[in-house]
Amino acid sequence: MQTIIYHNPNCGTSRKVLAALQEAGLEPRIVDYLKTPPDRETLEATLRKMGKNVRDILRKRGTPYEELGLDNPAVTDDEIFDAIAQHPILIERPIVVIGDRAALCRPAEVVETLIS
Repeated sequence: MQTIIYHNPNCGTSRKVLAALQEAGLEPRIVDYLKTPPDRETLEATLRKMGKNVRDILRKRGTPYEELGLDNPAVTDDEIFDAIAQHPILIERPIVVIGDRAALCRPAEVVETLIS
């Protein structure tokens, strides 16, 4: 079963989730999303698997979230996807995809629901 982690190696939570996947015997494809961000189509497909919308995966801390005005409810999903394309740091991490299921694994323990 294909496993993908959208990973930031500088993030402790992301490293912990990657270790949990590997300890469970999974060999995830590791996507350093800051260097190789998912395109919009991939992100939309992942969100569908998660049952979430694009606002649900926005990272606020340490990003241009506020300066871009993304906290404004009038900002459209298209505008958010455009902002993510320009600033992939806006994607909260880590996101794990296992087959047809996906989750934002923050806190790290969320990954257990995908593994089991």
